[in-house]
Amino acid sequence: MMSPNLRIALRFLTARKRSMAMSLMGIVFGVGFFIVTQAQTSGFEQFFIKTILGTNGAIRIQDRFQPTLFTMQSEGAGGRGGMAIETEPNRKYVEGVEDPARVGEAVRKFANVSGVSIVVQGMVTLVTNVKSEDARVYGINLDDHLAVSDLGSQIIRGSLSDFRETPNGSLVGSVLALRQNLRVGDSYMLHSGGQSRRYRVSAIYETGVSDIDRVRIYLHLSEARSLLQKPIGASFLQVNVFDRDRAPEDATRMEAVIGHSAAPWQRREKTWLAVFSALRFSSAITVSTIILISGLGMFNTLAMLVIEKTKDIAILRSMGYTRNDIARIFLWQGVLVLIGGIVLGWLFGALATYGVSKIPIRIRGIFTTDSFVVAWSWEHYVVAALTASVVVLAASWIPARRAARLEPGDVVRGTAQ
Repeated sequence: MMSPNLRIALRFLTARKRSMAMSLMGIVFGVGFFIVTQAQTSGFEQFFIKTILGTNGAIRIQDRFQPTLFTMQSEGAGGRGGMAIETEPNRKYVEGVEDPARVGEAVRKFANVSGVSIVVQGMVTLVTNVKSEDARVYGINLDDHLAVSDLGSQIIRGSLSDFRETPNGSLVGSVLALRQNLRVGDSYMLHSGGQSRRYRVSAIYETGVSDIDRVRIYLHLSEARSLLQKPIGASFLQVNVFDRDRAPEDATRMEAVIGHSAAPWQRREKTWLAVFSALRFSSAITVSTIILISGLGMFNTLAMLVIEKTKDIAILRSMGYTRNDIARIFLWQGVLVLIGGIVLGWLFGALATYGVSKIPIRIRGIFTTDSFVVAWSWEHYVVAALTASVVVLAASWIPARRAARLEPGDVVRGTAQ
């Protein structure tokens, strides 16, 4: 059953329908646009992370390090004493992984690791009948690399089975293939260290990262070792994990166990992650101004309502309504508008998010997409609701407090403030 305070609040609410409707629409649009902008920025961020993890893996293990110790003399008994302190900046790094098989076996024992791929890389010169340009060879074991990347789903022309069965087969990036006018089945020359070898295009892949698709060529591990004259060792180990958020902790433990640097994806892509975080925060602040303006409108409307309903408030006080009852009546008005604004704002935000996801857009650079990428998350809806609640309830509290302070005698004498 509806309480008397709520019933009176509804009657007061209809006294200024137009003003309340404007405040309601402001909250609806503020909540809705907040959800849409957060869905867009989070969507692009998640798509970028997925692209990076599917291309370069969650953790990259490379150079072996040797700690450099220095001694600090500490005063003890007889002025003697000393201790050796290891600091990370004083590490001495030795390029590459000398024993990749042993290191890979140690890494696979970590519970969160789902795959390890040994990679040998090096710069080469690619020569076709079009022109020559620099490229980077990545020597891989195909099955191992498929376990740590999305290479299997990145093939746009050709097939991995052809690469698997062809000793001199190669996988060429889409941008590089376009620049060199290479098609599946074509052959080209690679020059490295004074020797030249001919390779066949088994497939063309596209990661969506232009810097990778423009220079990277995948060869069989044994063929890359021969071409680059690196019969032993590896350039790095690419590691995939089950829980990507645990990558920094796993990398730290790996460094302690294997004595090689281990770079998690969060550290490698720190700059871009900071950019996405800043965009998400700035968009939230910008859109929140709509809710703030609506809250100011709500404050103004309720303040005017208190002035208009001064006599009604005096009558209610004479009937036995307490200060708290009067305050609740005006707070209920703000709460009712807030609830309506949040529910309609959620609906508007969901529909707008779906509509935005269907808008075509061509993006090429750090990732590739032909439409807006959105992330559906309940957190966006909760944060939007909390933001609206803080603003609207704060705007409602001051007029409610003023109304509660009115005394019937002051109203009769005309001295009510």
